[in-house]
Amino acid sequence: MSRTPPHPTREQIELPLVLDCLSDPIRLAIVYQLAQQERVSSELCCGDFNGLAGKSNLTYHFAKLRDCGLMQTRVAGTNRFMRLRREDLDARFPGLLDAVLKSAAKDADRLQLVAECDVVEAD
Repeated sequence: MSRTPPHPTREQIELPLVLDCLSDPIRLAIVYQLAQQERVSSELCCGDFNGLAGKSNLTYHFAKLRDCGLMQTRVAGTNRFMRLRREDLDARFPGLLDAVLKSAAKDADRLQLVAECDVVEAD
């Protein structure tokens, strides 16, 4: 039995669900952090987001992001690693993710997107 959580296919990703998911500040912060980390490594683990909210709250937000198709989760042992589904999102909605991230970056301080979330750069 696979422990990998279900993910929608590229064709199943729907714009209203993606936009609704991004309307939540914590989920936007998670997506923003994942995008910032893409330059260093493509994945972050759950613990990298502990500064944003409690574990159970984060679990809920990770599931929402996965269910709408914004994020992919990979299970390795007891760890869960997340990454953006940039290729799929860019194929379905060209320029959407970049526009959202650019707008979020302008308001990062006000939205507290990077405030307490400690992301460690990989070697």
